[in-house]
Amino acid sequence: MSRFALIKAVLGPITRLMFRPRVEGVEHIPADGPVILAGNHLTFIDSVVLPLVTRRQVVFIGKDEYVTGKGLKGRAMAWFFTGVGIIPVDRDGAGGGVAALMTGRRVLREGRVFGIYPEGTRSPDGRLYRGRTGIARLTLMTGAPVVPFAMVGTDKVQPGGRGLPRPGRVTVRFGQPMEFSRYEGMDRDRYVLRAVTDSVMAEVMRLSGQEYVDMYATKARKAA
Repeated sequence: MSRFALIKAVLGPITRLMFRPRVEGVEHIPADGPVILAGNHLTFIDSVVLPLVTRRQVVFIGKDEYVTGKGLKGRAMAWFFTGVGIIPVDRDGAGGGVAALMTGRRVLREGRVFGIYPEGTRSPDGRLYRGRTGIARLTLMTGAPVVPFAMVGTDKVQPGGRGLPRPGRVTVRFGQPMEFSRYEGMDRDRYVLRAVTDSVMAEVMRLSGQEYVDMYATKARKAA
């Protein structure tokens, strides 16, 4: 049994008991081949809940601090996060964005599922913020379809993204696959990248029901 299968077997029942997840449209995720899951990001446990409600393992980019902790706690965190599919990347260093993009491309070329939050960070207030164009670059470079998803209610069971989550109901919705083959070879055209990104975010907004803000979430955090 793989580590992911073991973690899912152990945490799956606990997750269902605590969060009573309602999962809609999971059949839209292709059974095989590369696919990008792109959705909103409300709180820390989004990256824990999502892989546990999908049939295929979802690979995410995560902070390198998730796997560099010291002592027993640090080793346990590293074992868990790498087991559920987190690939650590120093996103704050020079070239962090390029490293994340190249990691995503490698995962997709291996025929796997890559999860991404186009907002780039957790929403500071529950609204949906402008997407960054890395999602568009990935789908245009690899040809992988994008399956939009929405996390609903995770911010209620873990407000602020900190501390232990509390029992409550969450919903995970998946939309129809989106493909952008008509833009093949245009992954350096900034107008195309913005158009593709905005179309994905529009579908995420429809699935989540969130209010949309045409501003990057990082800028909103600094202004708060």
